[in-house]
Amino acid sequence: MDAVSSSQKPIVPTELYRAVRDSQLIGMSGYSREEHYIFSSILSQHCHLLQSLPVFAVGVGLSTFDKASVHCYVQSHIQINEYRDRVILPSASAKHGRPITTCVKVLDMTGLKLSALSQIKLLTIISTVDDLNYPEKTNTYYIVNVPYIFSACWKVVKPLLQERTRKKIQVLQGSGRDELLKIMDFESLPHFCRREDSGSSRSSENKNCFSLDHPFHQQLYNYIKQQSLISEPIQPVKQGSFHVDLPEPAAEGTEIAKTIESELHKIENRNGLTQSLDDV
Repeated sequence: MDAVSSSQKPIVPTELYRAVRDSQLIGMSGYSREEHYIFSSILSQHCHLLQSLPVFAVGVGLSTFDKASVHCYVQSHIQINEYRDRVILPSASAKHGRPITTCVKVLDMTGLKLSALSQIKLLTIISTVDDLNYPEKTNTYYIVNVPYIFSACWKVVKPLLQERTRKKIQVLQGSGRDELLKIMDFESLPHFCRREDSGSSRSSENKNCFSLDHPFHQQLYNYIKQQSLISEPIQPVKQGSFHVDLPEPAAEGTEIAKTIESELHKIENRNGLTQSLDDV
């Protein structure tokens, strides 16, 4: 798959693109503060960082990936990456007068089920696209709203990630609201992080950055349509994607299935569950 040509072709009709947005939940909620401190578990010390990084929200648990083809989801992912690198990051750099080359991602695990592992092939493709074509574009991954099932899923997904990616992951308590407010203003919090510890949600009062009607997605889609009208392909941005190959089904698929079954049995024994993997 040519990432540049894919990034210039809108997913049509609009109803199909809306279906992709409804089942591949991702959006941009704002920016981190210009200046803040974060704790580095690797260095075991506080590091003073100047940020103003774009904050991307990802609805991992509620993304179903069942309303379009694998090609559409990968194409959409590439388009968001290219828009980030061509528009979002350059605009932020120009505004603050210094290079801003990375973003922050907040991953929402609300609604996560073991059945999500049925999408392991697609998620592996997307992860491979990022590792090979967009390295070092994410500063930190914050995981929030973690259900008990997360530990089983994590044991399957973790070995598939690059070591450099694993080191950037931080699991926060609850909705992560208090911790995230240390690095961003309330207005930049993803809607799923605006809950109180009691679990009450005010998401209906706030803009849902996953929605196609959100300004980010409206601007993104308009940008893609404009690019599709350009007769000559634009050149990839530095560190961007020249060519993306979709990997063949992983040879280790059998081992992944065994790991899933093993983790499910552990959960069954601990919680008295009787469902098989096919029923989850």
